[in-house]
Amino acid sequence: MLVVTTPNVEGKEIKKYYGLVSGEAILGANIFKDIFAGIRDIVGGRSAAYEKELRKAKEIAVSEMMIQAKSLGANAVVGVDLDYETIGKGNMLMVSASGTAVTIE
Repeated sequence: MLVVTTPNVEGKEIKKYYGLVSGEAILGANIFKDIFAGIRDIVGGRSAAYEKELRKAKEIAVSEMMIQAKSLGANAVVGVDLDYETIGKGNMLMVSASGTAVTIE
C-alpha cells in the first residue's frame, strides 16, 4: 500500500475516496531509558533509546492506519500526518498517524 504525505500521487489518478483513516501507538519508556536519556541530555548527543521507541511507535501507528485503509478497499493513503506527544509526566510516548484512504490508478 502506498502511503504519502502529499494530497495526491504524481502520475496517478484518485478514483475513489474512502475517508479518514488513523492509527495510534502509545509506548512506555522504562526508568532505565529515562535515566540514560537524562545523562545524554546533560552531556549532549542523541538518545538512541528514545529514537528507537519513537521509530517503533511510528511504525505501529502507520501500520494500523494502513490496515484500516485496506479494510475499506483502499490501495493508498494520501495526506498523511504524523503527530508525536508525551503523555503523563513524559514517561509515555504517543504517535498518531492519519490520512485519507483512496483508490489510485
